[in-house]
Amino acid sequence: MLSKEDNELLTRTGRGTSMGELLRRYWLPAMLSEELPAPDCTPVSLKLLGERLVAFRDTEGRTGILGAYCPHRGANLFWGRNEESGLRCVYHGWKFDVSGQCVDMPSEPASSNFREKVHTTAYPTQERGGLIWAYMGPAHLQPDMPELEWTLLPQSHVYVHKRIQHCNYLQNVEGEIDSAHVSYLHKEFNKENEGLRSIRGQGLLQQQTDSTPHFSVRETDYGLLIGARRELDAESYYWRVTQFLMPTYTMIPTEPGFSVSFTGAVPIDDENMWGYTITWHPDRPLTQEEIDGIESWKGVYTERLRHRPGAPANVLVHGNQRDPRAGPSGAGGPAGSDHQPHPRAPRHHGPGSHRHAAAPDQNGPRPPERRGAHGDDSWRGLSRAVGGVRRTAR
Repeated sequence: MLSKEDNELLTRTGRGTSMGELLRRYWLPAMLSEELPAPDCTPVSLKLLGERLVAFRDTEGRTGILGAYCPHRGANLFWGRNEESGLRCVYHGWKFDVSGQCVDMPSEPASSNFREKVHTTAYPTQERGGLIWAYMGPAHLQPDMPELEWTLLPQSHVYVHKRIQHCNYLQNVEGEIDSAHVSYLHKEFNKENEGLRSIRGQGLLQQQTDSTPHFSVRETDYGLLIGARRELDAESYYWRVTQFLMPTYTMIPTEPGFSVSFTGAVPIDDENMWGYTITWHPDRPLTQEEIDGIESWKGVYTERLRHRPGAPANVLVHGNQRDPRAGPSGAGGPAGSDHQPHPRAPRHHGPGSHRHAAAPDQNGPRPPERRGAHGDDSWRGLSRAVGGVRRTAR
């Protein structure tokens, strides 16, 4: 068991903390590419490593992630106008490009060059594997993008999914690398139910009866290789080999020839995280049978969330959405006094605890709900719904 001091060291991820500074040395998944579906689409509010941010896709299709608040008077750029290659604050019209440079100040004389002296927080982004990645560390230490196999494959080979969990990132990682719990948590006791037997590549797991695995751990250049050995029969062992990849990524084992899965745990703050689960096959497109197995929701994927019960059909239920036709009311953003935090579900605590939540976003206090631009049968208006499946395969 970790001491309280070690737990604090590993789970505090804000700027200036030891783990926060370490995580900021890596490219991190920030959001799904389709959360910014088109040039000049509406901005998206997000929170990573405790920092409030806003993401947008400009007129040229470039993605930008900026600090949430305009450096002029602190208005929330979430309410800004995304137009003409920049995000314009609705308060005084200051406009920032994807690099954070102020490129327009309508309140200044045409002869003024003051805009050239103003720069807001901006983080480099790249798109790969159906995700928008962000680097939040010092510019002079920026590494190359990680060449993870699934980020280099055609879209037809890959299935991408995003969920929210009400736990810190380490609780998720702890569960992902723990091959002992699969003997119980993932065991199907009712023989009439398929359970994990419906998940391709996990047949041997369902056959095993040894619940006391012997662990072997080997350090690698990229993290850890974790082997769990069980007695399969009098002459054979059953090995499950899990990989941990720095900084917070894991790959659970699968049988040869089957698709592979990856999970990334990205802190929203010290008590909540985004979980990205990706399944791919390196040699061919995913089959409909494999996609159906994923969407049976009996394995490692969280079932998608559509409408919140009782919500009006055309009201967006996810707090980082807004109607592009909305006026500038609320320019002060979610920090205003009229914005109240949404209720939270009870949180699980303790080592390895998980809560795969179908709940509104955890970006903090939410802007007031606005009428959505799409009808009740449209998935477009819910593209940021928590637990929503964002698949790049078809």
